[in-house]
Amino acid sequence: MSNDLDSYDDVAQWDLNLPDGKHSVRFQHGTTSGRRVILVDGKEVRNTGWQFKLVGKESFLIGKHRACIIIEANGLNYTYILEVDGKSLKRFVENRKKACRTWTPHVGGNPHRVVLEKDSLNVWLDGVKLDVMGEFTDNGTETHFMIDNREAVIRAVTSGKRREGIIYSLFIGDTQVPDAFENDNL
Repeated sequence: MSNDLDSYDDVAQWDLNLPDGKHSVRFQHGTTSGRRVILVDGKEVRNTGWQFKLVGKESFLIGKHRACIIIEANGLNYTYILEVDGKSLKRFVENRKKACRTWTPHVGGNPHRVVLEKDSLNVWLDGVKLDVMGEFTDNGTETHFMIDNREAVIRAVTSGKRREGIIYSLFIGDTQVPDAFENDNL
């Protein structure tokens, strides 16, 4: 697909964080031609060319997640809504926040991003899913892996309170890493 998009303006842009990394979605809509172009992380993934119908839906993938942009007309204006995995972006982000824990440690001067998917216990480091070793302890579980040749462990312990559930903490060596807060997008 062509990357010669300079003559078209973005009408909508969304940024979101997923376990495999940060993603950007840009949407271009020719309101006279009906042309629709979707770019994910700067790469064109959909280009409809000329269309008579100016409203509707365009489906595509963001990594392994199904996404859809809904185009609605409001008089002379258009509204663009991004859905991910069948949910509005807001609801998808809220669900991901509940299902994941994220940390952004600096190890050896290098910034990193660690994501734990609580439902599957998958651990991602800088967008790459890791092969991890988990073990049971007297207090809960520990998941071991390496970051820049330094031992890292995610400890999962019960809070003792039903509403709080399990508390997940990342340690690199003996130092606990604070949780990351990523622009409300994961």
